[in-house]
Amino acid sequence: MNSKNTFLFLIALFLSFGLIAQREEGNNKINNSLKPFYHGVASGDPTDSSVILWTRVTPDTINANPISVSWRIALDTGMTAIVASGNIFTDLMKDLTVKVDVSGLQANTCYYYDFSALGFNSIRGRTKTTPKGDTDSLRFAVVSCSNYEHGYFNAYRKITQRNDVDAIIHLGDYIYEYEAGGYSASINGRSNDPVNEIISLTDYRLRYSHYRLDEDLMRLHQQYPFITIWDDHESANDSYIDGAGNHDVGTEGSWYARKSNAKKAYFEWMPVREKGGADSSIYRKFSYGDLFNLYMLDTRLEGRVEQVGATSPLLNDPSRTLLGATQYNWLVNELTSSTAKWNVLGQQVMIAPLKIAGIPVNTDQWDGYPIERNNLLNAVMLNNVDNLVVLTGDIHTSWANDIPLGNYNPSTGANSAGVEFVVTSITSEGFPFSVGTSIIQSSNSHMKWIDLTKHGYLILDVNKQRVQGDWYFVNDVTTITDNETLGNAFYTNDGERFLRQASLPSQGNGLMCVQAPLSPVVFAVGLIENKQDELTFFGSYPNPAFDEITLQFSLESTYAKVELRIVDIFGKEVYYLSNNNFKSGVNYMKLDISSLAKGTYIVVLQTEKSVKTCLLYTSDAADE
Repeated sequence: MNSKNTFLFLIALFLSFGLIAQREEGNNKINNSLKPFYHGVASGDPTDSSVILWTRVTPDTINANPISVSWRIALDTGMTAIVASGNIFTDLMKDLTVKVDVSGLQANTCYYYDFSALGFNSIRGRTKTTPKGDTDSLRFAVVSCSNYEHGYFNAYRKITQRNDVDAIIHLGDYIYEYEAGGYSASINGRSNDPVNEIISLTDYRLRYSHYRLDEDLMRLHQQYPFITIWDDHESANDSYIDGAGNHDVGTEGSWYARKSNAKKAYFEWMPVREKGGADSSIYRKFSYGDLFNLYMLDTRLEGRVEQVGATSPLLNDPSRTLLGATQYNWLVNELTSSTAKWNVLGQQVMIAPLKIAGIPVNTDQWDGYPIERNNLLNAVMLNNVDNLVVLTGDIHTSWANDIPLGNYNPSTGANSAGVEFVVTSITSEGFPFSVGTSIIQSSNSHMKWIDLTKHGYLILDVNKQRVQGDWYFVNDVTTITDNETLGNAFYTNDGERFLRQASLPSQGNGLMCVQAPLSPVVFAVGLIENKQDELTFFGSYPNPAFDEITLQFSLESTYAKVELRIVDIFGKEVYYLSNNNFKSGVNYMKLDISSLAKGTYIVVLQTEKSVKTCLLYTSDAADE
C-alpha cells in the first residue's frame, strides 16, 4: 500500500472507529516504584484470628492468562518473622484484583504483609486483628462521603499521620457515580474518570481504579484495616432495593443489572469478606472483645423500599422498611443477645428525628421509615440492650444527637434510647439546609451540636466508662493542606444513653505499632530492577468488548507523544492514532470499535521510551 493509500486507509479507520473521549489532564501521578502494584495494598474486615488482604496487579502485557501472586504476613516490618504465606491467582475476570482471607492469627496483634508477582514485591501494609475477651479501650477513625471532584482527601492524610487508631470505619459513599462535572467543585486536576456517569461494570471498575490511585487514600489503606459499608453513591444517588433517584430505566437500562455491576466492582476493589457471590448481602458484625460489638448495616440495597414525600399518606405505613425483614430480624436478635459493654451501629442515614414545624426535613433518612425505627428502638429498650451508639454518614455535616423516645427530656437526657455521632464528609459539599443551626436545634431539642459546612473525620474513643466522639475538621479541601482543628467533642457514659459535651479531646492509649514502610522490599541485587517507566498501561475495559473500549494508562512526563495501534492476530495493523496532547499522570481514551470484526487483537501503546500491550477480545455483545 503506497503512502497516499495508507493515509486514506488510516483516516477511514479513524472515522469508523472514532476517538469518543479522552482525558487530557492527568489526575493522579502514579509512583513507578510500586510497579506492578500501583494501587497499593489494603486490609479489612479483621476478626480476632483473621483478616482480608487486598491488592491489584498491573502487568506490562495484559492478556487472559492468570497471574500467580504470592502473599505473606509477618510480625515485623522487615518481613522476617513470617507467620503465614501462600499463593493465589488473579485474572481479568477479577479485574486483576487479589483478595486473601488469612486465618490462624493472634488476637489484638499488629501484622505486616505484602504481595509478590511478576518478579516484584508490593509495598508492605500494616493491619491489626481485633481483641478477644477482656478489652479496656479502643480507638477508631470514622469517615464517609469522599467525592473526588469536590477536593483533596486531606482528612485521609491526617488520619494516616495520627497513627493512633485501631481501624478505619467507612460509612459509605466511598466513590461517587456522577459524570465529570456532574456533582463537582470544578477543581483543576480533580476530575472523574471515566467521564460519563458510571453504569456498566467497566465504568464502576474504572472509577474504583481512579480513586484507588489517589496517594492519600492509598496510604491510608496501607496503614490501617478498613471496615466498610456502602451507601447510595457506590451504586446511584438515593438508591433502594428496586431503583434509585439517579437511575432512569428508559435511558440507562435495567436497575438490577446496574446494581449487580456496582456490587461486583465493590467486592473486587474493597477489602471486604464476601458471604457468597457478587450479589451477596454486606451487613455483618464485628466483635471487639467484651468491650463492644459493631454492626455494619446496609440501609440502601438490602431491603429499603422506595422513598416517599414528607406528607405522603404512605409515610406511616407499617410495611415500609429501611433494612428489610431479614436484616432487621438479624439486627434485633444480635442486639438482644449481646453481652458486650457497648453496641454500635455503623450505618448511613440519620436515625434521630430531624423535623421543622413537625415535618420531616429528609425522608431519605430514618424519618422516612418511622414505624420501623420505633420498632427497633422499642426492642432496644424492652430488652435492656446496653449502651446503643449509632454512627452515621451520608449527610456531609456533623451532628451530636440523643435518640429520643416519647417524653424525652432534653435537660436530663431521660427517655433517650441511645446516642448518635454523625460524621461529616471527607470532601462532599455540605447539606444545603435553608435554615440555620439555631432554628434546627429549637425544633429538635435532642440535637446537642450541629456543624453544616466543614469537612473532616470523627475519632471514636471507646473504653469501659464512656464512648467519646471528637470531630476534626480540615481547613480546606480545594488545596492540599495539613492544617486541621478540633470542631467539638461529646461523650456518653456507661448506662446513661445521652450525650454530654467534653471539655477536652480524647487521648487514647498512645500510638499504634510502627507504621509500614513506604517502599517495597527490594530484591537482591542482580535479579529484577524496578526501574522508572515512562508508560504504564492499566488495561482495556471492557475485555471482551463489543462496541467501545476505554484505555487507562499513565505517563511519567507531560505531553508525551503516545501512539496507539490495534493489530490483528496476523500482525496486520487495523487502527492507528498518534496524540501528543496528554499530561503526566493517569489518562483515559475511549474508542468506538463497533466496526471491528469479532476476534482477538493486540492493543499497543507506545512512547519514545516504552511499549506496552494488551490483548483485546471482541464479541457479539458486551460482557456486562
